[in-house]
Amino acid sequence: MFAAERRQLILEMVRANGAVSLRELARVVQTSEVTVRRDVRALEAEGLLDRRHGGAVLPGGFTRESGFPQKSHLATAEKTAIADAAAALVEEGEAIVVGAGTTTQELARRLARVPGLTVVTNSLLVAQALAHANRVEVVMTGGTLRGSNYALVGSGAEQSLQGLRVSRAFLSGSGLTAERGLSTSNMLSASVDRALVQAAAEVVVLADHTKLGTDTMFQTVPTDVITRLVTDEPPPHDDRAATELQALADQGVQIAVAGAGGGAARPRHEVPLPGQRRTHPGAGAGAALRTAVLAEQPARVADLRRR
Repeated sequence: MFAAERRQLILEMVRANGAVSLRELARVVQTSEVTVRRDVRALEAEGLLDRRHGGAVLPGGFTRESGFPQKSHLATAEKTAIADAAAALVEEGEAIVVGAGTTTQELARRLARVPGLTVVTNSLLVAQALAHANRVEVVMTGGTLRGSNYALVGSGAEQSLQGLRVSRAFLSGSGLTAERGLSTSNMLSASVDRALVQAAAEVVVLADHTKLGTDTMFQTVPTDVITRLVTDEPPPHDDRAATELQALADQGVQIAVAGAGGGAARPRHEVPLPGQRRTHPGAGAGAALRTAVLAEQPARVADLRRR
C-alpha cells in the first residue's frame, strides 16, 4: 500500500472513531507502528489530525465521543487483558457497581463466573452479559436510555443510586489524566458515573493506554478518589503514557498493568506506600482507603520511558 493510500485510510479511521491507537492503525493498514507513526506525524503537519499518547485523534483539543459500534472494535486485545485483571479483584459474595462501556462489558462477561455476586449497573450491555449467570444478581438503575452506548442516564438513574452502598465501583471513560482524573464527553453519562462513585467504598478505573493523557469535557472521577487503575502496557516509545502512569502513581493511585499477550492476565504485585491514605467522600466520616502502588512501578515506568 502506498503512503498516500495508507494516510487516507488512517484519516478515515480517525474521522470515524474520534481516536484510534497506533497499534490498531498498524493492524488495519498492515504495516509497522513505526511507519504509522510517520504517517500520523505527516497528517498532523497538514492539520488533519492530532497525535495523542500512542494514537491519533480528531484535531481541536477535546476528543469527541465515539459510538458503541466503533468503540467495540478498538483495542480489543487490551480490553480483554484489562477485563481479566479487573475480574481477579472481585470476590465471591461481593456487591459492586459496574458502569457503561465496552471495557466494562468485557469485565461483566467474566463476572458471570463469580458466585454470590450482586452487580448494580446502568448499562444494558453489562446486564445482558450477566443475564444468564446462575448465581449473580443483577440490579439495574432506572433512567432514560442513551442509545449511543446502551446506558441508562438522567435523574431516574441517579435517584435510584441514592442510599446505595457497595464495596467497589468499576468505571471506564473517554480519557484519564493525573490532573483531572477520569473524564467523558457526555454530560449525562458523567453525572451518572459520579453517582456510581458515591455508592462505592473503592473506585477502580479500567482504561487502556490510548486513554492515558486524554482529556475530555466532563470530569467524572477526580484523581484523589481513584483507588486503582487497571490498564495495559503502553507500546514502546510511548513516553507520554509512561509519564502519565508515573504522575498517577505519584498521587497515590494503585497501578495494575495487564498483559495483552497469551496466558492469564492479572494485576502485578502491589505494596502500600508508608504514610499515604485517602478518604473517599462517599465512605462516611473517618473512613479511609489504603493507597498502594506497584512494588516495581518506579523502575518499570522508567523502563517504559527509555524504550
